[in-house]
Amino acid sequence: MSKTPKAPFVDRELIRELTKLLEETGLTEIEIEQNGQRVRVARGGAATPATARAPAPAPQPVAQSVAAPLDPAKHPGVVTSPMVGTAYAAPEPGAKPFIDIGARVKAGDTLLVVEAMKTMNRIPAPRAGTVIQILFQDGQPVEFGQPLVIIE
Repeated sequence: MSKTPKAPFVDRELIRELTKLLEETGLTEIEIEQNGQRVRVARGGAATPATARAPAPAPQPVAQSVAAPLDPAKHPGVVTSPMVGTAYAAPEPGAKPFIDIGARVKAGDTLLVVEAMKTMNRIPAPRAGTVIQILFQDGQPVEFGQPLVIIE
């Protein structure tokens, strides 16, 4: 006697609420996880609402013989977005950008601006150093925690 596997439960009301939240906030994607169930709702492109079990982390290699590109999010000098919004490289359209690659910055210098809910939020350098990478595009949306700049 075999049992038929139970179909995954889809909370349609939760998906409706998340979709409404996307519309209200202007976000393009939202994801939550509760009790091992993950729900991701995205709009635009071919993305569709989905539920799935959280995947197990992939095993990490012990040693690498070939230099792999460094994940910007793991770099010790990464500056991440403190909010969801739109990133701007300059204080106003047509103005000189706050920073360029190779620029020396001091702690507290403005690196960029993130507009969120019609408020321009200056993102300061957390420490002094040299800008080695700019990881955002002017006028493009950014997510909370997204790497924006690397300072060494």
